[in-house]
Amino acid sequence: MENIRTSFNNPRFQSGSKTGHYESWFIRANHPSLPEAVWLRYTIFSPKEKPEEAMGELWAIYFNGKTGKHFVSKSEFPIRNCSFKPNPLEIQIGDSKLDETHVKGISGNKQGSNKIEWDLKYSGKDPSLFLFPENLYSGGFPKAKVLVGHPRAIFTGIIKLDGKKISIKNWIGSQNHNWGSKHTDEYAWGQVAGFENEPDSFLEIATARIKIGPFLTPPLTPIILRFKGIEYKLNSLLKCFGRADYHYFGWNFHASSAEISVEGKISANKSDFICLKYNNPPGGWKYCLNSKIARAEILVTLKNENSSHRLVSKNSAAFEILTSDDSHGFTPVV
Repeated sequence: MENIRTSFNNPRFQSGSKTGHYESWFIRANHPSLPEAVWLRYTIFSPKEKPEEAMGELWAIYFNGKTGKHFVSKSEFPIRNCSFKPNPLEIQIGDSKLDETHVKGISGNKQGSNKIEWDLKYSGKDPSLFLFPENLYSGGFPKAKVLVGHPRAIFTGIIKLDGKKISIKNWIGSQNHNWGSKHTDEYAWGQVAGFENEPDSFLEIATARIKIGPFLTPPLTPIILRFKGIEYKLNSLLKCFGRADYHYFGWNFHASSAEISVEGKISANKSDFICLKYNNPPGGWKYCLNSKIARAEILVTLKNENSSHRLVSKNSAAFEILTSDDSHGFTPVV
């Protein structure tokens, strides 16, 4: 069994495999105070039974909640123009690269895309975070794995939006890794890399429904909260049912253990989202409604204390919804 604590960023892609595969290494970073964020995603897509059609994808979004104008970019490259190396990590798609401390690249060869360039260094001391129990990362369930390689990372460098340079200095976010033979059937995913009044805290949460045979499971909601130097794991699968509900464009959740109780909400305006179209390895595709400038508020109660702690993130929460439903009213941008 692999040690996920040391192999968290290692590529899982196997060239020539017919099982189907997607895999992404992505970073997200938020301005320290303004509703601005950047999201960069280096992706492998390999359709089931057609490994010769595998490709590398670059996705980039610059969110600006102040102006309401978001820049979106995508590029695609044949898999022969990509490489994926572990120890040390080096992901290359076209001429764009990502490693454990640096992301540099350019995207925009898809029709309708903006041209986005980036050159960002990042660093962080927090240990990796695993949303699922660690033994599940080497098994067949769930088919889609997700983790945070570098939580509360700090980013510095530049972004260019259609040639216009924007300086990035001490923006806060994370580097993440996910992979699987298919996308989760339905989910909401959220993340807060430091709250305004608790900058050292970190929240990772998802609410997902998974198809087993012809049936969808009830929603499961694993939660990890790092708070005041302690990691609280509210991710036991048997206790993850009935904790949350979400809709367009809000999400309420609650969970408790012998040590802690967490109750919260994540929400964003429709204008804070970008709709993307993700191809699914078994066939078909999913809408991904993506915001990195959402609002989050959680109430944390430690069982050994009499008072509660209210943590707030006004405009720096990640909030994504993956769905096949189209009643959200978006048309995919790319």
